[in-house]
Amino acid sequence: MKTFLSLSFAAVFFFAGCSSQQIQQGLGILGGVGLSSNEAAGGLKDALTKGLMVGIDILSKENGFYGNQLVRIPWPEEAKFVMDAMSKIGMQKQVDNVTLSLNRAAERASKEALDVFVETVKQMTVQDAMGILLGGDGAATNYLRRTTTPILAERFRPIVDGSLQAVNATKLWNDALTVYNKIPLVNKKVDTDLTTYVTSKALQGVYVMVEDEENKIRNNINARTTPLLQKAFGYADSQKK
Repeated sequence: MKTFLSLSFAAVFFFAGCSSQQIQQGLGILGGVGLSSNEAAGGLKDALTKGLMVGIDILSKENGFYGNQLVRIPWPEEAKFVMDAMSKIGMQKQVDNVTLSLNRAAERASKEALDVFVETVKQMTVQDAMGILLGGDGAATNYLRRTTTPILAERFRPIVDGSLQAVNATKLWNDALTVYNKIPLVNKKVDTDLTTYVTSKALQGVYVMVEDEENKIRNNINARTTPLLQKAFGYADSQKK
């Protein structure tokens, strides 16, 4: 009984200086709208998962990377001089084949990586999710990019490596460098880890598409296709006023 009274007095003392909204949040109810912090976090995670599924579905189709200027993977910057030299001697087709193969590898790998991304979202804490929910455009994607890139890159890398082999990208790349090295009077060397390069670019592309889907949900009521999304982002809308 004494313990119960002590806790009760402590609670009264703690909440005495709080606003009604802060008290509601402390009790797990937000904004007086009957939305618990767990529901809000669930809505945010639903939004991210939806963004991942839609974004990766777009990217994993043929030309998902290659046909999209927002995410299309170019030659590595440090190898642009190889591309230019080959183009000048009439080997534009080989240059284009390399570009296509890099993007095909990313398209193939992105589909395989969906489970990796979704599992990461599931592990997000309620506190993180609440901050992100109210963080505005791109907040969820920025969090995902900031906190998961190293781990996802490590897990994504073997998938990309296998994809590069499957679409013949590695051979085309090595053939291009061989041709370049036979051009008279060239002495620059290229030291590019193709797997690391495509992994980085593929992850960037995924984040671009996820952010696009996230912002649609934030700014378009019609994109909130589940009751939980409607409830969570309706609460986020109310906090903008």
